[in-house]
Amino acid sequence: MAKRKLGVGFIGAGFITRFHIRSWLSIRDADILGIVSRTEERAKEAAALAKKLNVGEAKAYKSITDMVADPAIDAIWICAPNFARLENMEEIVDALERGKGELIGVTCEKPLGRNVKEARAMLELVQKAGLLDGYLENQVFAPSVVRGKEIIWTRGAAISGRPYLARAAEEHSGPHMPWFWEGELQGGGVLNDMMCHSVEEARFMLTPPGADRNALTPVKINAHTSCLKWQIPDYARILYENSGGKTDYIRRPAEDFARSLLEYKDENGEKLIVETTTSWSFVGAGLRLSMELLGPEYSLLINTLDSGLKVFFSRNVKGSAGEDLVEKQNAEMGLMPVVSDEESEYGYIAENRHMILSFLRGKRPEENFADGVNVTELLMTAYMSAEQEKTIAFPPPDLDSFVPAVAKGEWNPKKS
Repeated sequence: MAKRKLGVGFIGAGFITRFHIRSWLSIRDADILGIVSRTEERAKEAAALAKKLNVGEAKAYKSITDMVADPAIDAIWICAPNFARLENMEEIVDALERGKGELIGVTCEKPLGRNVKEARAMLELVQKAGLLDGYLENQVFAPSVVRGKEIIWTRGAAISGRPYLARAAEEHSGPHMPWFWEGELQGGGVLNDMMCHSVEEARFMLTPPGADRNALTPVKINAHTSCLKWQIPDYARILYENSGGKTDYIRRPAEDFARSLLEYKDENGEKLIVETTTSWSFVGAGLRLSMELLGPEYSLLINTLDSGLKVFFSRNVKGSAGEDLVEKQNAEMGLMPVVSDEESEYGYIAENRHMILSFLRGKRPEENFADGVNVTELLMTAYMSAEQEKTIAFPPPDLDSFVPAVAKGEWNPKKS
C-alpha cells in the first residue's frame, strides 16, 4: 500500500532550513520529524521550531545515519552548507547500502555542487541508491513566475509567437553566514550563490509548457565578475570581524557582482537570449528578485519589492535591526515594502508541495538532480568566460574538471 504521508528529515538547521520549516504551515501530506546539524544545539533549536509551528514532532538526531535508520523518516532534505552536501549524500547512500534504513527520496538545496564534478557525483549517488531526487530551486515554483508563464504562453505566445528574451536578477546586501563569503567553502561568490536561481528561472520561462529542458540547447555564454563593494577596506574589515578573522577580502575576495549573457537555440533552431544579473552589493529595502520576459507583442515584469503592502516609520521610531519586513532588510525607518508571505512569494510552499506529492506518487520531481547538474554546467562555463574575458561555446572542453579561480582562493581583481 502506498504511503499517504511522508516523514521528512532535514540535514542542516540554519537559515534555509528554517525557511522550509515555516513553509510547512501550508503543507498537508508530510510532517517534519527529524533534524541533523553540525551542532546538536542547532538541531534542537530547529526541531523546537517545527514543534512550535505544529508541522511535525521533529527531534534532533546525532548523525545522518541515525536519521536514515529511523523507520519514521521517508525522505531527506539536504540543506547543509555547500561544502558538506556531497559528504551528506555519501553518508545517506552508505547507510542505505549497509541496510540501516529505507528511503523514498532525497532533495537538495541549490546549488547541487560547487562544481560540475561534485554535481555529477550527487546525481550518480542518488541513482546508485535507487532514490527519487528533487532539486530545490524555489524560484521556478514562485506563484508569480508560474502564473506569469501560463498567461504569456497561453495568450501572447499562442497568438504572436514564442518569447525570445528573458532577464532575471537577484540582488541583496550579502549572505547571512560567514562561510557563504568564502570562495573555497561556498564554491565561488555571488555567481555561484545566486545566479543558479536566475539562469534556471529564465530557462524555465523560455521553455514551452510541458516541455523538458532539452527543448532549449545552450549555445554560448559570456560573463563578467567583479568585487565592487566588499573589497573596499571599510567593508572588508566588516567581513573580517564577522568571521573572527577568517574572511580576508583584501587578499582573497569572492565576486559580489556578476552578469551573464546566455544564448540558446529552441527546438526550431531559433535564437533565444537570457540575461542575468546578481549582486551582493545592492543597497535597498532588502532582497530584490526581478524577472522580465519579452516576445513579439507582449512582455512580463515581476519585482518582489513591488509589494502590495508598505509601511512608513518616521525618524523618531528607532527599533532594533531585523528582517521582519523583508529578507535581507537594510533599514527600520522610512517607506518600506513588506513581503507578507515570503515562503509563498519566493516559491518554497509550491516547491515543497511538488516534491512531497511526487515522492508519494513514486514519480521523479520535475525539477531534479539532472537539472541541478545542468545549472552547474552553465555556471562553471560562466566562470570560464569571466576568467578568460571572452565568450565560451557550450559545452567547453574540460568542464567536468574545472574549478573557478575564486573557489581555489586565487582570484583577486585588485592584485597587480
